[in-house]
Amino acid sequence: MTKWSDRIYTYYAAVAFVLTFALLFPAFLLCIWVPQWNKFGRKINQYWAKTYFSMIFLPVKVELEGKLEKGKSYIFLANHFSYLDVAMMGFVPGDAVFVGKASIRKVPFFGYYFKNLHIAVDRNRVKSRAETMRRAGLALDRGSSMVLFPEGGIYTQDPPNLVPFKNGAFRLALEKQIPIIPVTLSYNHVILADQKELILKRKPAKMVLHQALNPSEFDSEDSLKQRCFEVIQEQLLQDNPITRSEQVSSAGSSPSYQTYEN
Repeated sequence: MTKWSDRIYTYYAAVAFVLTFALLFPAFLLCIWVPQWNKFGRKINQYWAKTYFSMIFLPVKVELEGKLEKGKSYIFLANHFSYLDVAMMGFVPGDAVFVGKASIRKVPFFGYYFKNLHIAVDRNRVKSRAETMRRAGLALDRGSSMVLFPEGGIYTQDPPNLVPFKNGAFRLALEKQIPIIPVTLSYNHVILADQKELILKRKPAKMVLHQALNPSEFDSEDSLKQRCFEVIQEQLLQDNPITRSEQVSSAGSSPSYQTYEN
């Protein structure tokens, strides 16, 4: 049964999200209409994320395991268990272009902002997936970083267990020789669970930016994908310990890794 305090907190967080976005929307529009200012629009997005989480009294602990070089492009790949994930990825440093589902474009105002400053992909259309990788490659060539969710959406039925990763980001990393930063969002599936009624809970969040995976050290996209999967899954299980009985019950239905085509 949901506590009344959790409902009030959820409503407050939703109102805060809408109001802060509305206040910043004119600035986003200006950055969209002046192409040279697109990266400043994405910078505003970072300030927005940090301000929003402060406003809703939800602290985010960011752990950086390696050193990120200023001005260098990276591909940030995170697990995706919650609708909170996209907002929290605003904490990644540098000019980062997000890749999200095409359905985001249908959201009033936010969809316009997203499709013009980031990249929306329809995974059901081969042409859309190919165009997404082309645009992502151009963004990397311009010196931007990329933020993707390699599971392709919120698909797991058994968090903190991942579903198999798709290939596109790893193929792009090898082609462009761009380091991958695995990112673990440890508790978002607890804070805002993917369920029929979305209820936000007040629990400190945690984001781990792991050591970079250099594509030159891997002989194939599958081996690179396998290592990225292992890094994130190990951190998730470390931060969300499960009992032996739970491990046995999920072993038959949730494979640790498979090869999926993008």
